[in-house]
Amino acid sequence: MDANCLNDALQDEFDSPDADRRVVVRQATDLADAGKAEADRGCELTVDDIVAQLQDAPDDADLIDRWNWWLGALDLAYGGYRQFTVQAMADDPELDT
Repeated sequence: MDANCLNDALQDEFDSPDADRRVVVRQATDLADAGKAEADRGCELTVDDIVAQLQDAPDDADLIDRWNWWLGALDLAYGGYRQFTVQAMADDPELDT
């Protein structure tokens, strides 16, 4: 998984803040490195595949919601994907309370 290519593809496809893109790219590369998606789905995780899966998420979802939506579907189908979801952002104002 080429993190730079994924970042560029996400930037081209989704209107999202840089921080959101960085965290999704990080989780995606961790997922690819783990080999779980490839083992479960029988095919290598690619940039095009990730973008296509995220495009299927509800239209009103931001990038992180799209990522978590897809990982939720993988978790329902195969189990073991929760560790790759995005739980919270460090700059989330709700975390400061």
